[in-house]
Amino acid sequence: MKQIADLHIHSRYSMATSKEGTPEYLDLWARKKGISMVGTGDFTHPAWREELREKLVRTEDGLYRLKEEYLPSETAAYAEKSPLFVISGEISSIYKKNGKTRKVHNVILLPGLEEAEKLSEKLGKIGNIHSDGRPILGLDSHDLLEMLLETCSSGILIPAHVWTPHFGLFGACSGFDTMEECFGDLTPYVHAVETGLSSDPPMNWRLSALDGIQLVSNSDAHSPSKLGREATLLDCDASYEGLYRAVQEGKGLDGTLEFFPEEGKYHYDGHWRCQVCLSPKEAEACGGICPVCGKKLTMGVDHRIGQLADREEGYVKKDARPFESLVPLPEVLSAVMGYSAASKKVQGEYERLLSSLGPEFSILREIPLEDIQREGGTQAADGIRRMREGSVIRRPGYDGEYGQILLFADEEK
Repeated sequence: MKQIADLHIHSRYSMATSKEGTPEYLDLWARKKGISMVGTGDFTHPAWREELREKLVRTEDGLYRLKEEYLPSETAAYAEKSPLFVISGEISSIYKKNGKTRKVHNVILLPGLEEAEKLSEKLGKIGNIHSDGRPILGLDSHDLLEMLLETCSSGILIPAHVWTPHFGLFGACSGFDTMEECFGDLTPYVHAVETGLSSDPPMNWRLSALDGIQLVSNSDAHSPSKLGREATLLDCDASYEGLYRAVQEGKGLDGTLEFFPEEGKYHYDGHWRCQVCLSPKEAEACGGICPVCGKKLTMGVDHRIGQLADREEGYVKKDARPFESLVPLPEVLSAVMGYSAASKKVQGEYERLLSSLGPEFSILREIPLEDIQREGGTQAADGIRRMREGSVIRRPGYDGEYGQILLFADEEK
């Protein structure tokens, strides 16, 4: 069964997240996007677990659905089936290892709320899991994985946004150079990594050390409307067992839906305060120092991958799974209409197209351009054509600043 999964998200109990991060709105926006499997996020937070127990019902296949009495009235407008929920959460580990402070985010997937309760009880003895849906713990990633396996042998740990400078396993600022350096003897139990918004599969193919690792993508959404910024394509049973085989063994893993990596916040080196954005070669020419203020640049994902890669840029991995680089539909409409993606005009047109054409992923990936042109106009169809072909203008993000993917040059507007 074909599935689109977004497994790394956050609820309203995480810091700096939308108040709409509820099961109801996650269900609604998953329908709008065309996502069939969505993570709950934040399973360690007691109040969120209680809300999940109240509002979700377990299916026969080890996943969950929103109870009918909690379905928002707006869902009647969307024909998509109610998505399946997977118990998930992200742990922020900050600890000393090999003489260096490490900061690593890991995503955990579990087969049920009972397992989430048991693991949370253990984590609660280490640090505060009540104040933030993504708890910050002084817990070695190796020890977190060990604790997970002891609590639930079918649990899954995925290093999150693995190249992000500050909180990725391979991050330039606080990460490691190898998987083994991080997880030691438990490295064989890590079967997948999350590419993150600032890298895509071809960038990861440059490391032979990742050849046996599954590449997955998720949104890390802090509001329901951001679901599906990135996602994972599956062809498996709609069950936790099917998901486990896909992520851990690659059986039923069909590929990923990606940002253009240049749009990610950490693609290039830079210094946001001075608005300095540099390619790896330019940054090396500056000695990694901001040419404006003299402070150290934040090394971007592209540069960091180049440091660890043992293959040249452009290497194509044999039998690699396919991927698609997408631009969110509101950004396409913003480029066409000349208003911000969050404006009422753009959001109104977004809802109209969903009503007439179907969910967002179908519009971006599958619906014939002539149908899009009929309903949305020539420019919208042309923008989506360019996105599908990869014929876009790329302005890389850096040091926490999102990049831009332009569908039209200034003179075309």
